[in-house]
Amino acid sequence: MSTTQTTLARETKLRAAESATTLDPATWDRILQTVRSAHPGLNRLWFDQLAPRSFSNGVIQIATLTPAQLSFCQSQCQQPFTEAAQAATGRLVAVSFLCDNLPTGGVFNEGDQPHPLNPDYMFEHFVTGPCNRLPQAACVAVAEQPGKAYNPLFIHGGVGLGKTHLLQAVCQKVLERQRNARILYLTCDSFINQFMNAIENNEMSQFRHRYRHVDVLVIDDIHFLAKRDRTQEEFFHTFNTLYQNHKQIILSADCPPGEIPELEERLVSRFNWGLVARIDKPCYETRVAILQKKARIRQLVLPDDVICYVAQKIESNTRELEGAITKLQGMGMLNGGKIDLELAKAALGETEAPEQQRITIQQIFDVVTKYYNVRPSDLQGKKRHKSTTFPRQVCMFLARRYTRYSLEELGGYFGGRDHTTVMHGIRSIEKDIRVDREVQNQVAQLEIQLSGR
Repeated sequence: MSTTQTTLARETKLRAAESATTLDPATWDRILQTVRSAHPGLNRLWFDQLAPRSFSNGVIQIATLTPAQLSFCQSQCQQPFTEAAQAATGRLVAVSFLCDNLPTGGVFNEGDQPHPLNPDYMFEHFVTGPCNRLPQAACVAVAEQPGKAYNPLFIHGGVGLGKTHLLQAVCQKVLERQRNARILYLTCDSFINQFMNAIENNEMSQFRHRYRHVDVLVIDDIHFLAKRDRTQEEFFHTFNTLYQNHKQIILSADCPPGEIPELEERLVSRFNWGLVARIDKPCYETRVAILQKKARIRQLVLPDDVICYVAQKIESNTRELEGAITKLQGMGMLNGGKIDLELAKAALGETEAPEQQRITIQQIFDVVTKYYNVRPSDLQGKKRHKSTTFPRQVCMFLARRYTRYSLEELGGYFGGRDHTTVMHGIRSIEKDIRVDREVQNQVAQLEIQLSGR
């Protein structure tokens, strides 16, 4: 390289360095405050951990602390932060997110795609009580010594009691301690579908390599192995390989191993080799603590009488409590930000006459079909296009939450579908609510409409 070229390259590098500046702390504070006030449902306590890294070429780079925070910000926060940055700077700028602590390993689901973890689902955010102390302690031990403490770990309990929170907390802690760890985390339904596809496409060697060369295998809803003889056979050999190589296996289900119908005895035996821990419904004191922590994560101020009322009113599970907070937050926004006991009672339906309190499945159909501009026949038909599948699953989710019908009975209302199809639809929406702000807002709006009927 000539002297002239060297000089030009040095000058170009200096100009680039001069153009890259740090963001003024006061401007960053304004950006955060704008996001929090304009998008209260998006706000998280850990936003305080975000840090502006550089400001160059019209792009503000913001560093996150964990990969889960990075995934959340990239999927949910890009537009809100960009709009806030433009308002704070008065310039046509954009925002990008990065993470300095990206692991060389990771958490993957089907097809080796990265599994989006919820940054709220960490041990620090999990409320312990008599109902869940054992599984929580076991998960902490497993995260600290995977493959050595409680292998396999089998957690069982009803819907919405915190199993998913604990599973994701383990994954995040393992990656924090072992940056090159490879974790496979998926539902039993996904495992079954991949197994069947591997058989059809003659790809069993690739399938076995994927599942038998991981550091941690996490399977949710393992009870769906019931009546699947060929899949049980394959999982038996996968389990043995991982166990013999001292790799951690974590399973969750809605019942203990011995109560899973038509599960091979040898699998029942192996599931009981480690620790089987049950999560029960939270007691009143635990429900109060859960509401306080969930509100704190969203930086939502709830009066004590509102927290006590909600804790008394909702006894079923943690997910119902979180749904109540989302609903209160949504109705509070419509009420000028004020959340009091009267609003809480209206949100949970107590102010209605007794004969009007119970929401019918017909009312749910009416609200959903009008909101998504579909016909009742679309919800009951066999079409699998997203324009009808998604509203159908939302309707299933709301019907399960607000009526007392069993999964089998709900299947009848949705065109004679099997109860497993209804369960899949419900859990699909539950997952979307956790990771997708738009879906969360849509469901909140539908619930507000139902509460006003």
